[in-house]
Amino acid sequence: MYNTALVKKLFILCGFFILFSCDKDYNVIGEDLIGDNNFELGKYYSAVKAYNQGTGVVQTDNLAVNALGTYTNSAFGTTSASFATQLSLASVGPTIGANAVMDSVVMTIPYYSTVKSTDATTGIRTYELDSVYGTAKAPFKLSVYESGFFMRDLDPATNFKEKQAYYSNQKNDFDGLKIGSRLNDAADVKQNDAFYFDPKEIAETTIDEETKKSTTKRTAPAMRLKLSNAFFTTKVLNAPSGKLTSNETFKNYFRGLYFKVEKTGTDESMAMINFKRAGSTQNVIRLYYKEDLSTTTNGVTTVKRVNKTLDLNIDGNTVNFLEQSNLNPDYSNAITNFNPTSGDSKLYLKGGVGSLAVVELFGSDNDNNGIADELEKIRKNGWLINEANLVFHIDAVAMKNSIEPERIYVYNLTNKTTVLDYLTDNTTASASRPKLNKFIFGGILNKEAVTNGRGLTYKVRITNQIKNLIKNADSTNVKLGVVVTEDIAVSTFNKLKTSNSIISSVPTASVLNPLGTILFGGHPAVPEDKRLRLEIIYTKPNQ
Repeated sequence: MYNTALVKKLFILCGFFILFSCDKDYNVIGEDLIGDNNFELGKYYSAVKAYNQGTGVVQTDNLAVNALGTYTNSAFGTTSASFATQLSLASVGPTIGANAVMDSVVMTIPYYSTVKSTDATTGIRTYELDSVYGTAKAPFKLSVYESGFFMRDLDPATNFKEKQAYYSNQKNDFDGLKIGSRLNDAADVKQNDAFYFDPKEIAETTIDEETKKSTTKRTAPAMRLKLSNAFFTTKVLNAPSGKLTSNETFKNYFRGLYFKVEKTGTDESMAMINFKRAGSTQNVIRLYYKEDLSTTTNGVTTVKRVNKTLDLNIDGNTVNFLEQSNLNPDYSNAITNFNPTSGDSKLYLKGGVGSLAVVELFGSDNDNNGIADELEKIRKNGWLINEANLVFHIDAVAMKNSIEPERIYVYNLTNKTTVLDYLTDNTTASASRPKLNKFIFGGILNKEAVTNGRGLTYKVRITNQIKNLIKNADSTNVKLGVVVTEDIAVSTFNKLKTSNSIISSVPTASVLNPLGTILFGGHPAVPEDKRLRLEIIYTKPNQ
């Protein structure tokens, strides 16, 4: 431990107040400093024990975003991601007229994208895809099948009281029950055997049959696949009686789609996709068909062919399959041979089927009274806690060839909940960057101050967590978990297929993130300037 307390005059204390006034709602520096102007200010470093934990197979059903494709992170290994989803009728009990004939079936699933420029003459927009990792336009084989696997809502093992969980390793279960040939059977190989995530704006030109006037509609980049006319004619337009009367019946009759990914070359690409955006009119499978429209006037019946559409929504239960291969030996060793006694020198945080770090504060309890000895000493010091931080230093050498996650997340691992500082931080970033909300709590990547600078540290503020622990003798010194996060607003947890004595779940936001980072731990072998420590800034009234 390092105690660098310095005695200051009142004017220094005033400067200290000003320094921290920007986050006074989170650290009320002067709340206990009334009627006394003689204080000692200091900074204290507490050693931290931190060690790795592999998650193994994780629950991946009904995620907000899902991975699709293949991506290799040299520091960790290769992930291949496939997907399955239920479908529903946008309108139940559709009336399908006589002599219905399918024109086309088109599935549209928008990507995350940003407009980079717009041509002033043509109006054509140039887009950049977001949340796509690997080589741009790297092709892979994508096959979409009818799924024969029925995804229940409720788990019979819990007497149908809990939701049914589906896991990252269940690809073989779905693959074994796929039905028939693939549905994305167009002659264009970009639709199947050489599919890639295309950043090009979609332009649709239609011609009015009566006026012959053409109209062009432009939309953002999306997965846009033509599916089998024959299949959807049989399955939907010619469905047996009663199969389209309710979505409950429909989901059992047509059990959904299975998206199978297979690598075909050396280049790789993986995208994070929101397959079922709530309220979206774009995430659909649209059936375009013609049917007879009969009208009778003055006893004369005429039959006219009319264009119709029928939409299937991409919603209901979903599951993301995440296959791991070619693990980096250092990563594999770290999550297999972790050291919960003295901690690990390097901490491997990886999303998806990945890993996390366990953090234990304030050392051992040598007198066996249930309270860490260092914590007892600090409580007796009478400190008023102004700020407490965990600063994680990135292993720049190990991460030099890897994409760095923008944020990490610290949570209460013991109780599977958030820490106090997460709950009390209501700060918001710009509307365009909601992932940077709760920026006082932090965990945001701190980069070198140069163009395309690499990451240096992640700083997480746990002031209220530590303040509460020191001020309240009945507070428990819980273990903390550290993970990468895709969305700071998501604080739920997903189950592990196989739990152990330390972890049984992982934050959902970590499952959503395909990236990873390697941080220095708190082991004494780590150089002091890179070592993970708990930094406490305090004020103590002089006696």
